[in-house]
Amino acid sequence: MNLNLRNAIVHNVTGNTQGELEDTIVDAIQNGEEKMLPGLGVLFEIIWKNSSEDEKKEMLSTLESGLK
Repeated sequence: MNLNLRNAIVHNVTGNTQGELEDTIVDAIQNGEEKMLPGLGVLFEIIWKNSSEDEKKEMLSTLESGLK
């Protein structure tokens, strides 16, 4: 992924409230457009980097369950 794209995505959501962030995520998922995937990926990267090991294990478990 182009670093400029990552920075642009982070810049666009920096300072957003939890509600605004949720709206962004829900809109991207409901929209289902391929062009939204990089943004969701960047948001997930931020979540992953700022999660504890227990939180990471929980996310992986949730992901694994969702893929069954």
